Amino acid sequence: MNFNKSQWKERLQSFGQVLTNKQAWKGIRITYNVIWNLFLIFLIIGLIGLSFAGGVGAGYFASLVKTEPVRAYESMQKDIYNYEETTEVYFDHDIYLGTLRTDLEREEVDLSEISPHLINAVIATEDEYFYEHNGVVPKAIMRALLQEVTNSPMQSGGSTLTQQLIKNQILTNEVSFDRKAKEILLAMRLEKFFEKDDILEAYLNIVSFGRNSNGRNIAGVQAAAKGLFGVEAKDLTIAQAAFIAGIPQNPYAHTPFYNKPNAEGLYVKDNLEPGLERMNTVLRRMLSAKFITQEQYEEALAFDLRSQLIKPLNSSRDDYPWLTAEVEERAANILIYKIAEEDGYEQSDLDADEELKSYYNSEALKQLRQNGYRIYTTIDKNIYDSFQKVVDEFAYYGNDKKNKKPDPETGEAVFEPLETGAVLIENKTGKIISFVGGRDFNREELNHATKAIRPNGSTMKPLLDYAPAFEYGTLQPGSVLADVPYKYPGSPKQVHNYGGAYDYKGLMSVRHALKLSRNVPAVKAYVDNFNRRPLTFLEKMGFTSLVDEDEHAYAVSLGGLTYGVSVEENVNAYATFANEGKFIDGYMIEKITTKDGDIVYEHKVEAVDVFSPQTAYLTIDTMRDVIRSGTATSLYSHLKFNSDWAGKTGTGQDLKDVWFVATNPNVSFGTWMGYDTPKPVDNTYKGVGYSQRNIMLWAKLMNAAYDIRPDLVDPEASFKMPGGIVRRSYCVLSGLIPSALCSEAGLVESDIFNAKFVPTKVDDSLTKGKYIVVDDKAYRVPANAPAEFVQEGVMIKKEFLEYHKLTDTKAIEKILPNTAKWKNLVITEDKEVTDNGAVPSTVNASIAGSTLWWKKHDHNDVLGYRIYRANNFTTDFKRIGSVPARDTLQFNVGNSIAAYYVTAVDVNGNETPLSQSTLVKSGDYQQEKPKVEAPPEPPPVEPAPPEEVNPPEEKPQPPKPEGQGEQDQN
Repeated sequence: MNFNKSQWKERLQSFGQVLTNKQAWKGIRITYNVIWNLFLIFLIIGLIGLSFAGGVGAGYFASLVKTEPVRAYESMQKDIYNYEETTEVYFDHDIYLGTLRTDLEREEVDLSEISPHLINAVIATEDEYFYEHNGVVPKAIMRALLQEVTNSPMQSGGSTLTQQLIKNQILTNEVSFDRKAKEILLAMRLEKFFEKDDILEAYLNIVSFGRNSNGRNIAGVQAAAKGLFGVEAKDLTIAQAAFIAGIPQNPYAHTPFYNKPNAEGLYVKDNLEPGLERMNTVLRRMLSAKFITQEQYEEALAFDLRSQLIKPLNSSRDDYPWLTAEVEERAANILIYKIAEEDGYEQSDLDADEELKSYYNSEALKQLRQNGYRIYTTIDKNIYDSFQKVVDEFAYYGNDKKNKKPDPETGEAVFEPLETGAVLIENKTGKIISFVGGRDFNREELNHATKAIRPNGSTMKPLLDYAPAFEYGTLQPGSVLADVPYKYPGSPKQVHNYGGAYDYKGLMSVRHALKLSRNVPAVKAYVDNFNRRPLTFLEKMGFTSLVDEDEHAYAVSLGGLTYGVSVEENVNAYATFANEGKFIDGYMIEKITTKDGDIVYEHKVEAVDVFSPQTAYLTIDTMRDVIRSGTATSLYSHLKFNSDWAGKTGTGQDLKDVWFVATNPNVSFGTWMGYDTPKPVDNTYKGVGYSQRNIMLWAKLMNAAYDIRPDLVDPEASFKMPGGIVRRSYCVLSGLIPSALCSEAGLVESDIFNAKFVPTKVDDSLTKGKYIVVDDKAYRVPANAPAEFVQEGVMIKKEFLEYHKLTDTKAIEKILPNTAKWKNLVITEDKEVTDNGAVPSTVNASIAGSTLWWKKHDHNDVLGYRIYRANNFTTDFKRIGSVPARDTLQFNVGNSIAAYYVTAVDVNGNETPLSQSTLVKSGDYQQEKPKVEAPPEPPPVEPAPPEEVNPPEEKPQPPKPEGQGEQDQN
């Protein structure tokens, strides 16, 4: 609007009139005062209201945090850095194996080892004022509250990184004003105690990042970088860093991996867009914060996520499933007692209270999964790997066998392969160098080396039967036992050998009995000491599955335990002999430390006295013969080296378990074969017997260990004989000091003895006596027997036979081995020999060169033969010799020109008439057969002297009661 001068003048005059008008000024003053007073009143009311609201708010805030303790620096430090970290496992010599099984994989990393791109991405996305605030940002909190009230999309959270750290490590994820108030208070307190970089580092190590390429939960940026892209956190690109930084807002939605694999065995999602969209948001914020340039931003937007995601990686649980599981269990068992001890409990308290032990087991597993321990094992990686290769390539296990029960889900028949387990232990330390858990973990997770409990067959004999007997002094390697029909005490059940009910070998030394793995002698050895409770030796040697039933069963002497023993325990027990009778418990965990190297646990070798050094050596030396000439003779033909091995084969009832355990001065090693659902092993497979197949596998595994560490498995030294061992001769009939008659019969051998238990009595089981032989049996001499056929030899005394309850010839024959050595020993029949009432008929003889020979007469009462000769061109036949029926039926006649008759003589002196005999000619004898009117008169028969039987000087003691067991094969 435009005014001219006159108009401006008029308005100015009007305004001046108002200014000079007192009434107008009064109205203006009144209006001003009212407005000012109203302002003051509202200001005062506002201030009072704000003060009241602030007081109420402060009071409310105070009420929310009144239960929160004032935390000291040490307390907050412990809480902030107390995040779960995966435990690492190492082979021997600190070779990294992998991590233990855990619900959440995490690997701690220093801030200096994290890519700056990732740090910038996290700050730009989660807390742009991180380096400026003191723990909280009020504006951000108000913004978050406004977004919550208006239900608008959440563009950014109201919590700083410090608050998120408090929420994750000290508080909970509970949504409440109470929790939020405590979070704010603690965040501000944390900022006073810690540097910004310390807070940032802790946050980057605790935050969740979804799943890795194996579908496992991961936390911390190092696990995320490795688990998604296969790189270290320090090597992440801008795009990779932005993608990882975007995951924590919603790990479930933004992670690129599922928890289960698809048909191709991959865990990657089909739809990656949620994670990519979040990555783009992170990149925009990085650009806005000037952490990256426009060029870097655009380059990162072209990031091909799918192509850079890694495929599933084999973890320690994939490559070493049996080993990882075994280490975890053993580590937990160690920590159980350590944690309980810190709480004031002793091991006996836990062993007596299953509920208490279960609680501490849970605590131990929790610590293993959270505390990031370093577990160092005794396992040699190279030997362990080579063992698995040998097991995979071995071609002589046996056929798969059908189970009785079908698959419960499909109803189809289930076929089981023959399984195996093996353990290699260093004797002097107890270190488990390597083991074989089985053939296929995916088929059967049971560790057949440490967890499969099976009867140990004849490998029990040295442990329970013979070594305790050596220790007690009731037997020595040269002691004699009878492998004869034998029943368990108080039972009609008979002990059998592998050959069956009639396979008995008679008298034999302990050494020989163990070499051939005879069952009856072993059972007798155990029964003889049964009341002394030999099972205590097994307890000292680490057998953990013994039960009360084993205390009363004689079958344990042949390995017939109620449950059985693991390969580890069986092998560990054999190491006792190599350790001069001291048991050193096998172990797999050398030490456990914190991530900083502080020792949590360290193994200490403790020896337990079981046997004397003398007993240990006697057992070792006896078991040497098992390999030299016994049931394991084939071993050295398969081995690359010839160490000083001593061992024992073993087979369970019905061929359900096959064993071989051996020890040398450095190591002990054993293998087992069998089916998970016990069933007989193939007697032969590809032309090889069951025991030989197991020995072949044993040798191949040991050859593999030799290729890697010959110094360990092939020591130059042999077992050293301790003092107190002497060599002595003994009579193989009784095990006592040989008598002159024992020597005459050729029944003397020698062996080593504990000097405390050498024989002190001279054998008195033999005598010199006269006898006749009729029909291949020895008889006491009858009154009319011609003296020329009465023989004299070494005979077993009747008292000895009665002591062994051997009263009939058949039983007696069973105690005498069928070898040439025992042919010199004479045992006469109990009954008298009788005449059949007929004169012996013609003896058909012939001559070859200078030897006249004939066949055994068919009469059963002939005790000898007479030979007559007439020189050339005469009929003057004269007797030139006599041959007892027991001797070889031949006679040396030289080169004379003569004719011969052979006659048979019976027990009453009746003789074949010459007229009924066959003429035998030699040389150029031309004369026709002479007419013999009457045979020449035989010389008068002198009655035989009575049989000489010398009574023993001391009557043998009655035998101990004899025991029962299961049939064993070798």
